[in-house]
Order: sequence, then structure tokens, then C-alpha cells
Amino acid sequence: MHPRRPDGFDGLGYRGGVRDDPAFGGPFHARSFGSGSDLGHWVTTPPDIPGSRNLHWGEKSPTYGVPSAPTTLEGPAEEPFPGGGDGPRQGPSSEQLNRFAGFGIGLASLFTENVLAHPCIVLRRQCQVNYHARHYHLTPFTVINIMYSFNKTQGPRALWKGMGSTFIVQGVTLGAEGIISEFTPLPREVSHKWNPKLIGEHLLLKCLTYVVAMPFYSASLIETVQSEIIRDNTGILECIKEGIGRVIGLGVPHSKRLLPLFSLIFPTVLHGVLHYIISSIVQKIVLLILKRKTYNSHLVESTSPMQSMLDAYFPELIANFAASLCSDVILYPLETVLHRLHIQGTRTIIDNTDLGYEVLPINTQYEGMRDCINTIKQEEGVFGFYKGFGAVIIQYTLHAAILQITKIIYSTLLQNSI
Repeated sequence: MHPRRPDGFDGLGYRGGVRDDPAFGGPFHARSFGSGSDLGHWVTTPPDIPGSRNLHWGEKSPTYGVPSAPTTLEGPAEEPFPGGGDGPRQGPSSEQLNRFAGFGIGLASLFTENVLAHPCIVLRRQCQVNYHARHYHLTPFTVINIMYSFNKTQGPRALWKGMGSTFIVQGVTLGAEGIISEFTPLPREVSHKWNPKLIGEHLLLKCLTYVVAMPFYSASLIETVQSEIIRDNTGILECIKEGIGRVIGLGVPHSKRLLPLFSLIFPTVLHGVLHYIISSIVQKIVLLILKRKTYNSHLVESTSPMQSMLDAYFPELIANFAASLCSDVILYPLETVLHRLHIQGTRTIIDNTDLGYEVLPINTQYEGMRDCINTIKQEEGVFGFYKGFGAVIIQYTLHAAILQITKIIYSTLLQNSI
């Protein structure tokens, strides 16, 4: 049930590990791709947005009680810079450019994940819950054609519906996770000194978070697949109202085929936990590979200041991208089953993804997760689990293009400033 982020829905994003640094007298969190010895010369501030780091070349945090002294950079050997010193000194304008450029790179990534990719999310979910569909839209070519038809018949709003509710679900998820971790001993993050008990408690926190966010996710799903033709102009807080109404049994009347929330707990939690585990593992592996590749390139040849700054910003963004892509692709069949269970009995009317116009009702009668899997396999075949997969291809192709464009822009800015 992950909307956009690898970290999420719901804060599934990877957080850097914890390491001990005697300079600070204890452990602290750092989101970086290098080890302490490799990146000891960087001064970083924990970013709120991936990539928003404040970096100062050649500086090192002084140890408490010890006067600061000139230090040499550790790691790959570098050519001496003209004019002496430990490295290139940047003026205030250059340092300010680095700060805002890093912030802009992370912001562009988040904007792509949550805003530009939303039309792909809408069509993907509509295809997943449309058991009537004869066209499965497994390639991006048919997806682009049907998106054009929806935009032509219903206007741009048909592809951007429910975007506000997706942000609400992410906010509810992050808030629930923070509150639960504050009032319970369950850890919100896992350090490098982990053990099976710590991992189990951390995953238990994730499970409780998904349970709390589940009714709001169900309401958000309805908003994103409901046809704009019969859709009322609902407020941005309608997702919260419907979510609370689903819990207490009030609000819009549903049919008898509506599955109770307790029967949705297992598939919802299973999807969320697997998504989090796969994302975290893939992200760690990608970061490790990029770190070794960068270190080897430093050993072979001296690294320019521009390339060093790019190496500080982009590996984490690339790792987030790879983690989100792998988890979405691997869990796509389970997500299809989850969405059909959530939407059943809600009296939802969706667009006809075969024609690009007209509407269709959702009249499924699944008894549970196992029955849903067997029914899809028998009536729609194995590819029935991958309906709308072409939208995923478009979504991540767009994301990769935005990352590459921002990297080119940032490289140009740095070349002009150094």
C-alpha cells in the first residue's frame, strides 16, 4: 500500500545508520553513503529532504576540549591545489549555492515522486481494480493512449484526483509512527548494532503504524479511482472524514459485500512490511555499491571539487529510486489484490479503462485474500495481477529523467561557480 516513496507510504524511507563518533561524545545519525573515515572531512546537517546537505570542503568538526588544528583530508589522494591549503576554498556565494542546490535536488525528487507521478498512480490503481477490463495495459504505449482519452473527455482533473488525500495518508502515517514510538519502547530507527529483538520491535512499530493508517488509505484509494464524471466536489479533509467513518461505521452507506477492517489488516500489514524490508535492503546494497565505486574512482584519479559534491548528493537519491522501483515491481501482484479488497463494497464507480470514456461499477464478491488471488488467477490469468503495469514504467522513467536533468543543471551551476 505504498503510494510514492520507498520509505513509503508511511515513512518507509531508509534512514542512515547510527555510528559512534568520539568528536561528539556518542552516537549520532548521519545520512551519507560513506564511512566515517571516508567522509570525516565533511560537516553535514541532517536534512529534512534527501540531498539537502550543508557541505563545507576541507573542514572538520573540532573535538570537545581540543583546539582545532589544520588537518589533512583522509581517503583518496588528491593533487595539491594552487595557492596551497587543504583544498579549494569557496566563497560565501559558492557555499550558499551548494546549500540551495542540494535542497533543490531533493525537492525535485520529492516533487517527481508525489506530484508529477500522480497521474500514473491514478491510472495504475484504476486498472488494478477493474476486473472487467479486457486490455491489461502492460506497456506504456497503451497507458499513454488511455491517459490522453481521459484528459480529453473529463479534463485534467481526471488524472490528478485524490492527490491531496495521498499527502494526508503520508502525514497520518508519519504522525502515528512518531506518537507510537514516543509512548512505547519500540524503536523508530535501527542502528548498525542491531539484534533480532531490536529488528522485531522495529517491524512491530511499522505494523501498528500501517494498522492506524489503514482506514485513511482505503478512503484515499477510493478518491483516486472514483470517476470524475460522477464525483462530487469534496474537500481536502474528506479523506479523514471517510476514514473515521469507516472505523466507527458511519458515513456513506456501503453494500453488504464490504469487507470488515479486521479482515484487511493482514494483507495491508503484509504489503507494508514487505515493501519496507525490500526497500531497505535494496537501498543499503545500492549505497554500498556506489560507495565502493566512488572510492575506487578516487584512488585511480584525483577528484574535482564538483565531482566530490555530486558524489555527496546523488548516491542516496539513486538508492531511494532503485529501492522504490524494486519494491513496487516485486510487490505489484500483492498490491493489486490489496486494492481490490479495499475497494470492494464501497459503491465506487470507476472509468472504463478499455474505452477511455463511460463508467463501470465495482461488484466483486471476494471472501478474502486467498479467494481474491484464486479468482484473479482463474478468470484473468497470471497477467491479471499486473494490470496497469505500463503506468509503473512511465512513472519511474519520468523519475529517472528528472534526476538526470537536475544532475546536469547542478553540474553546470557548479562549473560556473568554481
